[in-house]
Amino acid sequence: MARFDRKLQSIVAKRQLVPQTQLEETFRQAEQEQKSLCEMLLERNLVEERALVGCIAEEMNIPPVDLDRVRPTEEALETLPQDSARYYGVLPLSRVGNVLTVALSNPFDVLKLDNVELVTKCDIRPVVSTDVAIRRAIERHYNPGEEAMSELFDNLDEPEMELTKEVEEDGDLSQLTRSAEQAPVVRLVNLIIYQAIRDGASDIHVEPFEKQLRVRYRIDGLLQETTAPPKRLQNALVSRIKIMSELDIAEKHRPQDGKFQLKVAGRPIDFRVSSLPTLHGEKVVLRILDSGKLALRLENLGFEEKALTDFREAIHCPYGMILVTGPTGSGKSTTLYSAIKEIMRPEDNIVTIEDPVEYQLDGINQVQVNPVRGVTFAGALRSILRQDPDKILVGEIRDTETVDIAIKAALTGHLVLSTLHTNDAPSTITRIADMGVDAFLVASSVILVSAQRLCRRLCSECKEPVEVPAGRLLEMGFREDELEQASIHKPVGCPRCNQVGYRGRFALLETVPVTNEIKQAIIQGKSSVDIKQLALEQGMISLRRCGLLNVMRGNTSLEEVHNVTMADELL
Repeated sequence: MARFDRKLQSIVAKRQLVPQTQLEETFRQAEQEQKSLCEMLLERNLVEERALVGCIAEEMNIPPVDLDRVRPTEEALETLPQDSARYYGVLPLSRVGNVLTVALSNPFDVLKLDNVELVTKCDIRPVVSTDVAIRRAIERHYNPGEEAMSELFDNLDEPEMELTKEVEEDGDLSQLTRSAEQAPVVRLVNLIIYQAIRDGASDIHVEPFEKQLRVRYRIDGLLQETTAPPKRLQNALVSRIKIMSELDIAEKHRPQDGKFQLKVAGRPIDFRVSSLPTLHGEKVVLRILDSGKLALRLENLGFEEKALTDFREAIHCPYGMILVTGPTGSGKSTTLYSAIKEIMRPEDNIVTIEDPVEYQLDGINQVQVNPVRGVTFAGALRSILRQDPDKILVGEIRDTETVDIAIKAALTGHLVLSTLHTNDAPSTITRIADMGVDAFLVASSVILVSAQRLCRRLCSECKEPVEVPAGRLLEMGFREDELEQASIHKPVGCPRCNQVGYRGRFALLETVPVTNEIKQAIIQGKSSVDIKQLALEQGMISLRRCGLLNVMRGNTSLEEVHNVTMADELL
């Protein structure tokens, strides 16, 4: 390096880029601080990097390169490993056949070029840059995740986070624990969580692959990839999450479940954590349970007026059973929690049975299902009935025993709210009958069944009108008289919605109040198709119809409604 610094000093002096006395003083300072002359000149802003590269290139008759504008090919980076690139201070840029183009700062070091040729088994074509630019580019291109995370650190304010319960370290695992508790790893986990909360994500997926560690957020029901942390931090990052969740960090070969709570800007947020061994390490999924989002009124969930009226009338009944159905992730729990918040009164005893308890509500007695300790839905429900309850929320009806006890509770003066996995509201009634419950008991206990889906809302900043053929609209379910007034919009994408075209979701809800006519149909053993037809005659607005009404209002797109309700229309 010293020989090159002397040569560089003579080149700079020859070109009169820096006054001689200042150049000599800078050279002495570089020797004292054990830095290169190039680095010291750039640090002191005595010369521009591009001018310096140009001088060296002209002196040696070698092409210059601007590494801030050139991106190395994957093939070139694979030809020379990162450790070798750092050791020799060179950056491979491209490979054509057996010729490797390499950026270097010292073209006078013939021995170094010979060594690079031996390592790569290629003929070297040199181009010139500075040692500072080469070091910077090596870190940027060999570790793209680190650069992206660095930008994330710079662009995000440090979140105010506090783990509500500190975990004691295991002495036998002190090394792994210490690496997980180092400040950069703690900060990385905090920022991943903070960005997820800021972006409105419901889940965080940390997924290990052979050459990368991927992080994805589930936003508005869809997984979206975000900045990838460096692969080398995989074990420390996963261990940090497991420590926060009170999981066994030494156990890497079996699934584990845990939870923790963070205070983010003073607001408590719960996280449910699941780890799963995969081929390239442990995949970790964090479910974000933000009770602050439950401060919703039922009218803000997006229900149609008739569905909202039906639902409200049902939850204000003194007794009976209300069932909300739909697939996983359709917002059933949010709807039931919002209903409980609306009807809870100080004089009521409200108890919930959940697996797991997703949100903690003040004033509500919540029971966590734990089959290992003998706490099942049926067993807990049987015990709750001896606790003098007024209203009961059963997280999910999974078996005949649970539905049998729930129906008896509804018949004996309790309001019971629960969920069931069926495709639409009418088929829920026949599903209960298929579970072995007498049709007369179903007709006597159930006061309302509903089906729910979540539909993405078009971004108000970028949505655009679109012309759709009348035949397509009729095929989707529009009426002839609605074709002229229908204003159809499509997603476009902008920075506000992260180029997706959608921002936020709302609920589609179809409700079937169990009227006297429907009770008769249940007792007579009519099919779900017959019950659906009867419900439509009585004014039920189907899920597809709810979606189309929102398409006409410009709330969502035709494609989104088709995707959300397609399975229901096929039945």
